[in-house]
Amino acid sequence: MSETERWNEMVRVEHAQSDSMRKEAPPADSWSNFAQQFKADPRRTDDPLVNYLRQLVPPGQVVLDVGAGGGRLALPLALEAKKVIAVEPSPSMCRVLREAALEFDVTNVEVIESSWLDAQVPQADLALCCHVLYVIQDIEAFVRKLEQHAKRILVIVYQAPPQSQIYPLWEPIHSVPRSPLPSLPEFLRVLTQLGVEPDIHVVHTERNRGFESLEVAKEQLARRLYVTPNSPEMARLEALLPDVLEENNGGFSIKHSVNLEPRVVSWQPGA
Repeated sequence: MSETERWNEMVRVEHAQSDSMRKEAPPADSWSNFAQQFKADPRRTDDPLVNYLRQLVPPGQVVLDVGAGGGRLALPLALEAKKVIAVEPSPSMCRVLREAALEFDVTNVEVIESSWLDAQVPQADLALCCHVLYVIQDIEAFVRKLEQHAKRILVIVYQAPPQSQIYPLWEPIHSVPRSPLPSLPEFLRVLTQLGVEPDIHVVHTERNRGFESLEVAKEQLARRLYVTPNSPEMARLEALLPDVLEENNGGFSIKHSVNLEPRVVSWQPGA
């Protein structure tokens, strides 16, 4: 099995397991209840990732932000670039991005509501893709299209899947281990197969303070673990919480969890 096939299979298996655990069909727009959380002041100076990326965007460049979400990166980079083209499939995320651009008076962002593989976009100087790849089911086509539309590629990915901190809870609750999504190690092997030798930069960030309270922890973990109220799985989760959570900077975090720090994987197609 090739590395691209291995990636695609990991995503397929994880999605199939998630579907089997859900008690109801997911909403058409999975971000509809959370999109507002992704709005942020584009002029903020306390975001290490934004501060690093600002250095990589000279004035006059056109930037593609693929999977732009609510504009947490697209809007700050628009303040540096000639233009940002933000590609985002979620209608609720697109709405938040447009609202934030209006609120913060950022006028050089074009929003394209589309998946990446279906998007019609012009050529750009730089293509950015932040925390999107984990769920991509045709990784080669996704990467090749990035290369076709930009002179330089920046892919931001964690050293482990974003939900990996709760993977140890799956087996005690569902009696089966979690099927993991791919992340940085698998992506680097994919790039090797595709003939790419990237540069990698680690952006050091402060540890997330975690959950605001025990009740918030229970609510969010139940959602991520597909646990419904008054179910045997909920009883197991409630019994687990005192053993798996610890107080941390005024909140609660999962014991022994690794702080996920973004890796900026960059290359120039054809170089």
